[in-house]
Amino acid sequence: MRRAAAAALALVTALLLAGCGILPAPDTTSTPDATGVQAALRLFYGQRVVWKDCRGGFRCATAAAPEDWAAPGGARIRLALTMRPASGKRIGTLFTNPGGPGVSGVDFLRGGGASIFDQDLLDHYDLVAWDPRGVGASAPVDCYGTRQLDEFLFSDPDLPEGSAVLRKEVEGDAVAFGRACATRTGSRLAHVGTADTIQDLDMLRAALGERRLDYFGFSYGTYIGALYADRYGSRVGRMVLDGAVDPSISSFQESLANTKAFGSALRAYLAACLRTSGCPFEGDDVDAAVDDVASLLVELRRSPLRATDGREVNGAVLRTAIDASLYDEGQWSTLTTAIGSLVRGRPDEVQQLADAYVERGRNGYAGNLFEAIYAVNCLDKPVTKDPAQLRREGAELDAADPLRAADNTEDLGDPVCANWPVPAQGTVRRITAAGAPPIVVLGTTGDPATPVEWARSVASQLPGGVLLTLRGEGHTAYRNRVACINDRVDRYLVDGVVPTATTCG
Repeated sequence: MRRAAAAALALVTALLLAGCGILPAPDTTSTPDATGVQAALRLFYGQRVVWKDCRGGFRCATAAAPEDWAAPGGARIRLALTMRPASGKRIGTLFTNPGGPGVSGVDFLRGGGASIFDQDLLDHYDLVAWDPRGVGASAPVDCYGTRQLDEFLFSDPDLPEGSAVLRKEVEGDAVAFGRACATRTGSRLAHVGTADTIQDLDMLRAALGERRLDYFGFSYGTYIGALYADRYGSRVGRMVLDGAVDPSISSFQESLANTKAFGSALRAYLAACLRTSGCPFEGDDVDAAVDDVASLLVELRRSPLRATDGREVNGAVLRTAIDASLYDEGQWSTLTTAIGSLVRGRPDEVQQLADAYVERGRNGYAGNLFEAIYAVNCLDKPVTKDPAQLRREGAELDAADPLRAADNTEDLGDPVCANWPVPAQGTVRRITAAGAPPIVVLGTTGDPATPVEWARSVASQLPGGVLLTLRGEGHTAYRNRVACINDRVDRYLVDGVVPTATTCG
């Protein structure tokens, strides 16, 4: 697979509140609050969101937003929302985003995501998730049909690294993908970046009658939260960022950190695997096992297997299955079984792991995760197009990747974003979040997707940022239900008790 923000008074108030360690109770009003909003935007900020019951005890709604916030009188889009009402004494609305970009918040919450949250939060908050613009049911980005997307995501050309023919093929695929996204999505493609999403979130906050935003973001959802705090610091209530994404580093720096973190997670997995009787790799040498994985990836590139549905299982499919499984230590045994079956000529389990990661079902893709992820990321941060810089970055990525022997495209940088039909709009910079109260940031030492150093960096950028660190493996911390972490988070969100920096586990 292609791997690839009266302010002075508010600041003083926040500092005073941080000093006493208690935050104010969340607002519980339900009437839209468009106070202080410029006239052109009041139509959106002041709209009443009409909730309807939907299955499983959830409520569903849509809200209107301008396609382009800079031209609010133009075309409009609809944003899909869902709510799990508080089951006890309600204190407010807690917005949440599960990450991505490209993951449907509606599907996440209605599909079992509420179970991640401790009962204390479910008792006291209306839990609200939404599909960010460009995602799911909110004016989705559309690029390819199922077969084309299969070919794009799981392309694994057996061509020499650095060769002109490989570069031509990969860049040609990237250009074709971008053009298809532009053709099928139209003008909306220029307005799906995180800058637009945080304005949507501020509008939803007001439309649901909340004076301040209470928010729990995971993974990319932390990027939404951090940029919201940077832009609307005085409107932040209680905010938790779990598995933080660092706004202050470039797209390449993200890729490099991810490569290193996934490499560390791979080694941790293999060390655990070698201690079990069912491990498909022999011996007790982790380095040798890493080499065995790389050899298997190359072998599958040259001689792919066929799953029972006729689809090709090549090195890209296996790499996707491995990366997906490294997100959760609980999936390691499943990965071991799947690789064991694959080396015996039965690749279906590996294909199923890869399919689950990209949201592909038997009849096609359930959502638009990997179309939206490119559309958002390519708008959010610029990438280099300079050949010399690409070579330097490629060499760094190659050196950091324990599976470099199996990757023949690292020196090509990010060809999709380098050839994206819409120019990047975001900037790489440290956030200040002026006027924001203390925000809690969670990091996990063995997180392969959002390395713990990002959480440390984000916490240091936020005024009064509090870092809670979990020693362990896997992506994000709160879902692991470690009392040392969750009790502090719950007291902060429910009672306003700001924790002190702590390491758990």
